[in-house]
Amino acid sequence: MTGRPADGPPGGAGAPAAPSAPAGARDGLALWRRMLLVRRFEETCAELYAAGRIRGFLHLYVGEEAVAAGAMAALGPEDAVVATYREHAHALCRGMPAWSLMAEMLGMAEGCSRGRGGSMHLFDPSRRFYGGNAIVAAGLPTAVGVALADRMRGRRAVTACFFGDGAVAEGAWHESLNLAALWRLPVLFLCENNRYAMGTEITRALAEPRVARLAARYGMPAEAVDGMDVEAVADAAGAAAARVRDGAGPALLELETYRFRAHSMYDAERYRSKAEVARWRRRDPLTVQGDRLRAAGALDDDAAAEAERRVAEEIAAAVAIASAGTPEPVEDLLRFVHAEEAL
Repeated sequence: MTGRPADGPPGGAGAPAAPSAPAGARDGLALWRRMLLVRRFEETCAELYAAGRIRGFLHLYVGEEAVAAGAMAALGPEDAVVATYREHAHALCRGMPAWSLMAEMLGMAEGCSRGRGGSMHLFDPSRRFYGGNAIVAAGLPTAVGVALADRMRGRRAVTACFFGDGAVAEGAWHESLNLAALWRLPVLFLCENNRYAMGTEITRALAEPRVARLAARYGMPAEAVDGMDVEAVADAAGAAAARVRDGAGPALLELETYRFRAHSMYDAERYRSKAEVARWRRRDPLTVQGDRLRAAGALDDDAAAEAERRVAEEIAAAVAIASAGTPEPVEDLLRFVHAEEAL
C-alpha cells in the first residue's frame, strides 16, 4: 500500500511522541500495563461504535487480554503473527501504534490498512503482523505458508497463529496442523478457547472439546493453559516458542479464556447466563495480575492511577489523530483491486 504514514503520528499537535512500547516486555508490571491499554482501547471502540463513528462489525477482546499480552511477550521482531477477526489486542501488543489502529477503525486513509479493512483487517508488514482475517480459520493456512517461506529463506523465526475454538471445527484447522506437523514447520498455534463459537458452546460443537488433545493427535506438543493468567501464558508461550524456534516442529497451546462482552455488537447474548459471565469476571486477568503485583509490592494505588492516566492520554491522542484523518477518496475505491505494478 502507498500513502500510509510511517510510525510517527501524521503531524498532529499533542500527539504521542512514539507508538506504544514494542511487544516483548516480560516483566509482570509491563504485562499488566499492556493489558490495561488493550482494555481501555476496546472500551473506547465500543463507545465510538455506539456513537456511529465506527461502522461495520466490531468484535471486542475484553476479558481475553492475558492471551495476547502473554503470548506476544514470547516473540521477537523476527517472528511473524497471524491473528483473528478479534485482533485489536494482538495488534497493540505487537507494538502497532494506537492511533494507526484507531484511524483504521474510523475508516481513515491514515489507518494501518488505509481505512479499507476496518476492525477485522489490521495489517502491518513492518512488524510482521499479517492480519486480521474476517473468515474463521482462514489465518491457519496463511500461517503455515508464512512459516514455510521463513524456513525456505533460512530465517530462524516462529509464526504465531492465533485462532478461536470455533476454528477447530473447520477443515482448514486440521489441514494446517497436519501439514505443519508433517513438514515440521515452525508454527506456534495459539487457540483462544473462550468456550463459544459465536453463540455455540464448545461441547455442542466438538466431540472432543479439549483442543490440546486434538492437536496431540497430529504428533505435536500441546498443552492447556490458564488463559486468564498473563504470566502463565507468557511462561507457556516462551517455552513453546523456544522449542519451535530450535527446530522441534510446531506446537499448540490451548489458552482457556473468556470474553466478557458479546460475540459482536449485534449479539443479543442469549446463549449464556449472567451468572456464568459473573463467575468468569471474578477471574478478570487485570485483577489477577494486579493482585499479584500488589502482593509483591510492585503496584500500589498511586502507580495504578498513573498508569490509567497515561493510557487515557494515549487513547485520547489516538482518537484525536484519527478524527483529523482523511477519508479515503471515492475515486480511489478501485485502487489495489489489482497490484498497481502489474497494470
